[in-house]
Amino acid sequence: MVDTDARTAWQLFHLNWLPIAAMGGLLALGLPVTDLSLEPVAYGVTLTIAAFLLAVAYCHRTVKGELADPKLVFSLGTIGQIILTCAIAGPLSYVAGKMNWPLQDHALLAIDRALGLDPEPIARYVNDHPWLADCLARGYGLIKWPLLGIPVVLALTARYVRLQLFMLAMSLALAVTIAISAVVPAIGTYYGLQLPAAHFPEINTAIYAGQLRDILALRDGSLHELRLFFLSGIVSFPSFHAASAVLYMWALWPVRGIGGIAAALNLLMIAATPVIGAHYLIDVAGGIAVAAASIWAVKAYLEWMGRASVSATPVPAPVWQTSLAE
Repeated sequence: MVDTDARTAWQLFHLNWLPIAAMGGLLALGLPVTDLSLEPVAYGVTLTIAAFLLAVAYCHRTVKGELADPKLVFSLGTIGQIILTCAIAGPLSYVAGKMNWPLQDHALLAIDRALGLDPEPIARYVNDHPWLADCLARGYGLIKWPLLGIPVVLALTARYVRLQLFMLAMSLALAVTIAISAVVPAIGTYYGLQLPAAHFPEINTAIYAGQLRDILALRDGSLHELRLFFLSGIVSFPSFHAASAVLYMWALWPVRGIGGIAAALNLLMIAATPVIGAHYLIDVAGGIAVAAASIWAVKAYLEWMGRASVSATPVPAPVWQTSLAE
């Protein structure tokens, strides 16, 4: 069964290259059109690290093409794909922002208020409770480490198929998020409220300040070189922080002793998104919807793979089919 899971995961690993290649192609086409460029040193170092990890993964196969060490192959290989995906998606979001569609802050703020979720009293409440502001600031930064931890945890627990489904769902969610953000651009709640960041001194608004700076510079044409390690998250709707939290929770939920902790921490990240990330509540709802749709899509594809495999060769159903309900 483990061998069957590894073979299925290896097929999915190669399928993951499709959304990565699609986003990479759009980035390569978009950079010259938008007069944007990539700072070469940081990008070269990042691509070298990703290429090294992927080379190690591809080299750990037997002569017959079997995986000599699935744990090593899938942990390092998936981390390599994640690094490459992030290196492409960050600049691609800036290329998408260069479309300069009208800002939709007023519309997003109106939706929040129509739902009775005005962001100003929420921010004021957090500002009046410094301990809560500090807790949310720490929670918002949790988006980074699971990208390295999830491949290690799922590979060590032999959940190879789930790891590849996570990678595929994350790539799809990123692509959809960037596409939507191009036609529904926004800066954030403080901009929509026409309030300076200093209005809430207890809230860490450094992330909002970065996205405000980059979005305005991108739209007025003063930003030309994209420095990979200094890019801000300029996507407002839908929130990829919220999407990431859902994807992380789903990926780690079956792992005993870790799933519950991951759920609690990622719920904290979702709670931090409107205040620290200056996201509208509708941004959060949109991010959750994108993640849920991506998970549904990859699970549906896996089921189709199972049916196609059974119709071609009648063999016992592999273990990964029983994990779909988890």
